[in-house]
Formats: sequence, C-alpha cells, structure tokens
Amino acid sequence: MREIFEAELRQVGDDLIAMSRQVESAVTRAGKALLEADLQLAQEVIASDHQIDASHRDLDERCVHLLAQQAPVATDLRIVVSALRMSATLERMGDLARHVAEVARGRYPAHAIAGAAEPTFAAMAQAANEVARQVTTLLASRDLELAEAVEKGDDRLDDLHQETFAAILGPEWSGTTQEAVDITLVGRYYERFGDHAVSIARRIVFLVTGDQFEKEQR
Repeated sequence: MREIFEAELRQVGDDLIAMSRQVESAVTRAGKALLEADLQLAQEVIASDHQIDASHRDLDERCVHLLAQQAPVATDLRIVVSALRMSATLERMGDLARHVAEVARGRYPAHAIAGAAEPTFAAMAQAANEVARQVTTLLASRDLELAEAVEKGDDRLDDLHQETFAAILGPEWSGTTQEAVDITLVGRYYERFGDHAVSIARRIVFLVTGDQFEKEQR
C-alpha cells in the first residue's frame, strides 16, 4: 500500500510540473502577442486557458482522492495540501496570461502597448517568462536557491510595475485614455503573476524546510 501511495504522490508532483509548463507557455506566448500585436497567437493563448483549468481540476480531484482514501498525516499531508494550493495558484497565473492576451486581442490591429512604454513592457514580459521557467524547474528540483531567485524575479517585476506609472504620469505622456487603461491593467497582471510565483516558491521552501512563511501571496 505504501508503494502505491508514494507512486500517487509522485504523480501529483508530475502533474504540477506539467501544469506549470502550460502556464510557462501561456505567459510567453501572451507577451509575444502583446508586443507584436499578433491576433492569432492571442487567440491561441485565450483558447488554451481551458486546458490549464482542466489540469487544475484533475489535479485537485487526485489530491482529494488521496486525502479521502489514504488519510495522510505529517509530511505526506503537507505535500498533498501544498499541491492543492499550488495548483490553484498556477491556475490563477494561467488566468493572468490569458488576460494579457485578451488585451492584445482587444486592441488588434493596433499595438496595445506602444511608444515610450514599450521597452518597459518588453522587460516585464521577459521577467515574467523567466519567473515562469524558474517555477517549473523549482517544482521539479525543490532547489532553495532557485526559490530565492524567484523572489528576486518578483522584485524585478515590482520595479518595472512602478515604471509603468511613470510612463503614464510623466509630463511627456500623450497617449489616449484607453492606452493608459491598457498600460495600467497589463502592468498589474504581470505584477500579480510575480506575486503568485513567489507564493509557490515559499510553499516549496516550506515543504523542504518546514519553516512557515509570514504570509502567502493571494
């Protein structure tokens, strides 16, 4: 019985990694669609979000089954409960990637982000892509140094988020109200993406060390 349970726990871990890869692909493609005004790519990201949602439901069902059938305790319980929470966090990250793609689709054939703000959002997209890649690797490796790198990536996104305000509040801003709204929304989506990545990183630290973090990102 123990061998079966351990195999099921490994499958939960594999499912989380697979889901994280889906999110990584979504945010990478969403950023490209945003910066290049690529309608087809934006549509693909939006349509594929249901696959992330389905992965989330399947993983949650597997975890609930483990809780009901195996009644895990101690470390095993911590793993299952953490998987439930990380699955929900990854689902939210997928939603944020979809939101970025929706902005790109809504402004097509124009670029949603243009002019002086474009370099900042190119940097945000790159930072989010790197954070997403690190989360996928972290779920597989549980490397504490990589968990710290995720937090630094979030700090980078926070700094860039502040730059987006400078773009629309500076005296040289000449954009439309819609452009200001798009910059505000997309900046917030990327900032929240980083926050959720930190939530996963801190939960991995908890799994490895048993040390509670002060609060989980929501």
